Amino acid sequence: MDEQLWTPVKVGDISLEHRLAMAPMTRDRATPEGVPTELNALYYAQRASMGLLITEGTQPSADGQGYLLTPGIHTEEQVAGWRRVTDAVHHAGGHVVIQLMHAGRIAHPANTPHGRQPVAPSAVRPAGVMFTFQGAQEMPEPRELSTEEVSATVEDFRAAAAKAIEAGADGVEIHGANGYLVHQFLASNTNRRTDRYGGSIANRIRFAVEVVEAVADEIGANRTGIRLSPGNPYNDIAEDDTRELYSALVRALAPVNPAYLHVVHGDDAELVRELRELWPTAFLLNRPGADIDTRVRDIDSGLADVVTVGVQALANPDLVERLRTGAPLNTPDPASFYGGDEHGYTDYPFLSR
Repeated sequence: MDEQLWTPVKVGDISLEHRLAMAPMTRDRATPEGVPTELNALYYAQRASMGLLITEGTQPSADGQGYLLTPGIHTEEQVAGWRRVTDAVHHAGGHVVIQLMHAGRIAHPANTPHGRQPVAPSAVRPAGVMFTFQGAQEMPEPRELSTEEVSATVEDFRAAAAKAIEAGADGVEIHGANGYLVHQFLASNTNRRTDRYGGSIANRIRFAVEVVEAVADEIGANRTGIRLSPGNPYNDIAEDDTRELYSALVRALAPVNPAYLHVVHGDDAELVRELRELWPTAFLLNRPGADIDTRVRDIDSGLADVVTVGVQALANPDLVERLRTGAPLNTPDPASFYGGDEHGYTDYPFLSR
């Protein structure tokens, strides 16, 4: 395996011994109250050798929940649950960044603690269904946030970031990708607002910029990251100005000097290269489905400072050791990716066990 992969790098205040990191992955194994458990702590601690662990999406408010059994970081019980996770990972030598994810319109009242209608930039119903305890149900039309409520949601992110640090996290990542709330403000098909948060590119990027600024102000830019997925149609997103949109967004975010930008590589390699050149700090890159050799080439070429790995880290808690030694990788079990118990979660074998 290429030696460049094993060279140290800094991501904000975090010093890493290598350039692999664990990508955020929804696993749906928190309590119904959104509290991480000892099983969650074991799962993350098992993968501490990845160095930087970006957690599953974690709702910053009750309105931010979309899926079943996802964790939150807006109550004291949730803070205590995350403290179990961060303590376990730190004890094992790793670092934890909690991903703040507001699902926006990708939600159903049956999955939330209050049973309210989902909220979004505009009242545009997404295609598709949401899995609930009552089975798969069509996602409803969301309620459009008022201008004042948008500002309040920015403050929800700020408060959640403070609670993440209280819980022992080394930082937070703002989920601005994959069709969730921040992405919904960016995309023209989900943002049909006529106030200062809608219409022009400058207005549609405003919410993302305000969230990053608020979080950086609260916990420090050196502990703040953001994830973006330019051109990603997931969750019924349609962008008609992707290149202009993301260039403008990254230019607006760069003066804040966050710890990192985490980009999901899509079909536009030239845009990814442009964003990399615009960004002033660490650039993390995720290539869904790519093999390790492809990811290593991204390090060697200078396209990425760090590459994030999802399924391979899920199925191989000792992925770093396996790659260093050339050992074979475990086969992931997709049937156990979402929900369940320890099967497919904490029972993947280690080389030495």
